[in-house]
Amino acid sequence: MKKFMDDNFLLKNATAQRLYHDFAKKMPIIDYHNHLSPEQIANDINFENLTQLWLYGDHYKWRAMRTNGINEKFITGNATDYEKFEQWAATVPYTLRNPLYHWTHLELQRYFNIDTILSPATAKAIYDECTAKLKTPAFSVRNLLLKMNVKVLCTTDDPTDTLEHHQKLRADEFEIKVLPAFRPDKAMNVDDVESFNNYVNKLQEVSGILIASWDDYLHALKTRHDFFATMGCTISDHGLEQLYAVDYNEAEIKNIFRKITSNETISQQENIKFKSAMLIKFALWDHEKNWVQQYHVGALRNNNSRRLKELGADTGWDSIGDFSQAKQLSKFLDKLDSTNQLAKTILYNLNPADNELMATMAGNFNDGSVAGKMQYGASWWFLDQKDGITKQLETLSNMGLLSKFIGMLTDSRSFMSYPRHEYFRRTLCNIIGEEIDNGELPDDTNWAGKIIQDICFNNAKAYFGW
Repeated sequence: MKKFMDDNFLLKNATAQRLYHDFAKKMPIIDYHNHLSPEQIANDINFENLTQLWLYGDHYKWRAMRTNGINEKFITGNATDYEKFEQWAATVPYTLRNPLYHWTHLELQRYFNIDTILSPATAKAIYDECTAKLKTPAFSVRNLLLKMNVKVLCTTDDPTDTLEHHQKLRADEFEIKVLPAFRPDKAMNVDDVESFNNYVNKLQEVSGILIASWDDYLHALKTRHDFFATMGCTISDHGLEQLYAVDYNEAEIKNIFRKITSNETISQQENIKFKSAMLIKFALWDHEKNWVQQYHVGALRNNNSRRLKELGADTGWDSIGDFSQAKQLSKFLDKLDSTNQLAKTILYNLNPADNELMATMAGNFNDGSVAGKMQYGASWWFLDQKDGITKQLETLSNMGLLSKFIGMLTDSRSFMSYPRHEYFRRTLCNIIGEEIDNGELPDDTNWAGKIIQDICFNNAKAYFGW
């Protein structure tokens, strides 16, 4: 019987093991999309204990704890940090076959050299050992990133963010490149008129531009887009249910903006027209600066209204949605491509039923100008586990060129998430290793190893120009 999560974890044959250990393992990490705190990196903080590093903000764990019958007091409530950790430790044995079981123990191994299985019986010893280490300089957040061989990471930043922490990191000449990513979702979300107008006021304050019209609004946003570029930003991101690409004209959008800022009610069609216009504007600015644009689509957010009112957004009440994606996505991409203003683009899909749709849609707009210009992005959120990663890789292999894939990212708020790159790499090596052993691919581990290294690091480095 094999040891649990040994050196050959997920690697089912000798060829897969050779591909991982000789080629994939040593490659650095480019994490081109995450939700890490630039403030915590800039200040190089030490977390006070394992709970603060591991459980704060992690709605993957929160959902599992709720499913296990844990009271909210021990999840987002006022229990002590150790009491929260105890309840997580009590939940872990019941996460068997959930990816959290693997991630939990992989993270304990890679960051803390702890091979012990987490359970109620081992909770105190593990908590004390990890907490003691976290208080030392070697476990500051910058050193946690260095420990994982991270070379570049992109945070997720609103246009109104000052980027002061990125400025500090630049001044400090931190050896890991920490760059902002432009995430203007709030700037186009007119579902809640009051919230949108509050956002307009904040943008006005940050940009120093009086916003009295649609043209003023665009000018203020473009000023922020330009500022992000001066801070090294070369990537944008959107989190959407679906792409919006209905027809509109400028006069209509000017009138819709006037209605919104006058607190008048707009129709659903006007809402979609406004979002369509904003998406096109952002995409044109991205193309102008040769940025990469990312679209995360398919999440149905904030399903539990009672808990949303109590705890707010991003606390674990989201799911996969089943939106109609193809027609509007095609129209959006084609509108940009028709004038040759379609920037390098990554499409992330949350509904596995749409895997082939997304992969083939990306292929429609590859034009030979850049290798892998249109990317069917890495498995995301609910799909970033062994089965989801495998399906994404299989779909990309069948519908596109796996060899030009830019690889994995964390999409995480946790500094403990970097072993997910290892999890991805092991899965990738196992797929290719098994096909070599089956005679489905040539027995040329050097060539296969080169392709794997490209997917793990080299392709992303070339694609983003870092």
